[in-house]
Amino acid sequence: MTLREFRLPDLGEGLTESDLVAWRIAEGDSVELNQVIAEVETAKALVELPSPYAGVVAALHARAGETVDVGAPLVTFAVTPAAGEGARDTPAPDLVGYGARPEHSGRPVRRRRRDLLGAAAPALSASRRERPRSTPPVRHLARRLGVALESVAGTGPEGLITRDDVVALERAVVPARAEAGPVTRVPVRGLRKHTAAAMVASAFTAPHVTVFHTIDVTRAIELARDSTTEPGVKVSLLAVVCRAVCLGLAAHPQLNARWDASGQEIVQYGYVNLGIAAATARGLVVPNLKSAHSLTLPGMARALVDLTAEARAGTATPERLTGGTFTITNIGVFGVEAGTPILNPGEAGILALGAARARPWEFEGGVALRQVCTLALSFDHRVVDGEQGSRFLAELGSMLENADERLLADVP
Repeated sequence: MTLREFRLPDLGEGLTESDLVAWRIAEGDSVELNQVIAEVETAKALVELPSPYAGVVAALHARAGETVDVGAPLVTFAVTPAAGEGARDTPAPDLVGYGARPEHSGRPVRRRRRDLLGAAAPALSASRRERPRSTPPVRHLARRLGVALESVAGTGPEGLITRDDVVALERAVVPARAEAGPVTRVPVRGLRKHTAAAMVASAFTAPHVTVFHTIDVTRAIELARDSTTEPGVKVSLLAVVCRAVCLGLAAHPQLNARWDASGQEIVQYGYVNLGIAAATARGLVVPNLKSAHSLTLPGMARALVDLTAEARAGTATPERLTGGTFTITNIGVFGVEAGTPILNPGEAGILALGAARARPWEFEGGVALRQVCTLALSFDHRVVDGEQGSRFLAELGSMLENADERLLADVP
């Protein structure tokens, strides 16, 4: 048997770390090649990691809930080398689609290990230990909190110091401010951390302007209700709005664009990848409908069903979560009438669709009870002038109020 170390691979999203959600294996288990061994959460999606080896799990190097750096050890396997192969020349299989091979060049770091019979390797003497074992994010946290790692007792595998260990010692030494009652601290990790950083970057980079337009959507709702589509798929008001937005962007390409700071250019797209903000158990994600401009109203309804299911299941791919050109956030599903949405980074416009409610409204020279909702358009004022944004929103409202026949037209 030869011990082979599997390190967290680059998942191909340009990320430097992932959160370990759950192990699917335990020490001593036998595993097969490509068997799912763990579930990790990146800033964009949940990913199942396949085993790069067939063998026995000799050691797990992280606990569920911990943040693991790309390249840090995850699992040590005991494998049987093929005939003629020694411990040093056993080839490491390439995880297709998961970035670099688990092997790395350079001098290996010696760690305390146990063989399969349970005999422990001699521990390093205190004089030979260079510094307490921890990961870069944990060392950064310790520096920020003023905690000396030498004073922290690690509770992780082989004495690894975790975030919880650092935080626990900091709270013991520096009591928290007085609080009136019970409090809950929720670690900011994975998708939540990514979303927070993206929203801060967007809010303080692009000069936001928001304009509002309250409209009568009674006819749009009737259009959705009367539209024919495949069994089990309902055309919603959101689908009608998505179709109208695609038509509006064709006439107002300034909204379907982005600011390129490096080239000092405004990049306008000749297609629409329509982002749909979705609330999930993991937090906010914005998958997008590729080439949404080419979808008919029934096709839009079907695509929204599929996209929503993927987002809620956490199976949206990195491709689905990147490359958007314009976003819609349907805050009306929460009963909210209006809001000021923040731009999805890299886009010049985002539309918030408020809740439709029955209200007395001017209609055909009188007052009638109509379904009314508010549209809120935020745009990047570097890319879009106030006139352009206002005209886009007004024409969008007109299409919805009149149930414009173009909403039902076939797409060329």
